Order: sequence, then C-alpha cells, then structure tokens
Amino acid sequence: MSQLQNILWESPGLVFVNRLAGGGRAKRHFVRVRQVFATEKIPAEFVLTESAEDLESRARAAIAGGHRFLLAMGGDGTLQGLVNASYGSDVLIGMVPAGGGNDFAAALGLPKDPVDAARATVKGRARSVDLLRARTADGRERLCVGGGGVGLDVEASRYAAGTYRHVPGRLRYVASALRAWREFTPLNVRAEFPGSDQPALEASVLLAGVLNTPTYGAGLRVAPGAQVDDGWLNLSFVKNLSALEVLALVPRLLRNGSLPDSYLKQAKARNVILRTDRACFFHGDGEILGPAPVEIEIVPGAVKVLAPAVG
Repeated sequence: MSQLQNILWESPGLVFVNRLAGGGRAKRHFVRVRQVFATEKIPAEFVLTESAEDLESRARAAIAGGHRFLLAMGGDGTLQGLVNASYGSDVLIGMVPAGGGNDFAAALGLPKDPVDAARATVKGRARSVDLLRARTADGRERLCVGGGGVGLDVEASRYAAGTYRHVPGRLRYVASALRAWREFTPLNVRAEFPGSDQPALEASVLLAGVLNTPTYGAGLRVAPGAQVDDGWLNLSFVKNLSALEVLALVPRLLRNGSLPDSYLKQAKARNVILRTDRACFFHGDGEILGPAPVEIEIVPGAVKVLAPAVG
C-alpha cells in the first residue's frame, strides 16, 4: 500500500481550488481534474475557495480536523497559502498547476496541463522540499515556495495580477515587466550574508531575486542552477539594462525565458538580508509581503510534497 493510500485510509483528501487563480483557469479545469481522482479511485473532496487567504484558513481548519492529504489547485501564490497552513504538521501536500506562473510545479517536474499534472501527482511519491522564510521590516514572517525579490518584479507583479491577469503564461509576465520598466528607476541593493564569510554584494539593479526554483514569472530563468531540495537559496541580481538591451532581450525571454550570463550576478547562501537605497516592497511568489529590508533564509526539507519520482 502506498503512502498516499495509507493516508487516505484515515480520511479523504481535500483539493482546494482557488477559483481566481490564473484568471479563472483553476475553476475552468477543476471538473476534469476531479474526474482524474474518480478514475484513479482517490477519495477526495473539492473545495472552491475565494483566494489564497481563504484557502489557507480552510486548510488550517482541515488539518486541525484530522485531514492529512491536502492539495492546492492554482499557482505559486495559492501553494504559498497551503504551505503556510501545513508547515510543522504531519501532512502530505500536493499541487495541480493552474495559475499564472506555476514555477514551483515546473521545478517538481509536473506537466503544464492541469489534468496531466493531476494524474502525475496522484501516481507520484512523497518528496521533501525546501521553502524560503522571509521576514520583512514590518515584522511580518512568511514562507514562500518559489522565491521573491525587490525591484522591477514587484511592480511587474502588480500588473500581472491586474491589467494583464488574463494574458497566458510567460507573455503575461514579460508584458507586465515591460510595462513596469517604462516607469522604473534602477534600485541600489546590498545583499548581506549573516553568519557567513561571504562578502556583501552591492549593485544598481533592475531586480534582486531570492529563488528556491530555477525560474519565476512563468519560466523566466533568473536562477538556472537552483534546486528545490538542495538546502540553498539562490540570489540573483539582474543588472540595469538599456532600452536597446531590453528590446533585444524580449524575443529570447518569450522563446525560452533565459537571460545572458552577463546580465546576472549570482550567489548561493543559507540566508541573506536585502537592503535598498529607497523605500520598496518585497514580494514572495508574486504576493506583496512587506517593506525592505528583508531577511530570507532557506528552510531545508520543510514540507512533504507528492510529486513525480525523480530519476
């Protein structure tokens, strides 16, 4: 009997569907995803939620009530709600990518199509993965799944969640970043590494990202060497770019999401403090969390996720 079957012997799984995720993509696919569970004879209840916050509240109540397999259907922001609810408890979580970005799902090796991803998930294995813990200047503490940062991507995330929320995939984030770049002034960022002999990094940047996954923004490869289970966070500074450099970069971003190595300054660490030369906010998984300075640390093996077998 598999670990999932053992868990479901005690209580059915709960699938939380963020109906607003991906511009309504999760809601559009949940009937077909529910059929996957029925076909595979996986007992599960499907719960439509209003937001990631609503999902988190319901997940906490479900865990308190004895449920041990919880799955989020949405994007990275949706999964963020689930991991904050489940961290520290003996539960198995899963996800069906149906949001705008889905970078954590990609790092797990899940297919892009929600129905295919559901099949891969229920046939997968439990895998311990890392999370990031961010503490912003206002005292807020939050676990993140894929990563976050300061700079251009904060403003881009606002457009991605608003004006361009119905634009599909990577195009949504590229369009949002271009819109934000028109009004953006380069940010001076200093990265410090407490408890380490690593020298501080300081530069004028478009963005400073702290990543647990190789990509964010639906496949933009900001930290190509990152892994979700290696016990390290990945810091990436994206240098300030001229108008000609930005225009030349757009086709490459749309094609494969990669940036030239010369545009990146990278480092690995267990924790980092980001300080900025002006007031700005830090986002995690596309959600605005709070003001800088912000301290981010890796939390190794923080949660167990049902995912396709590695290797």
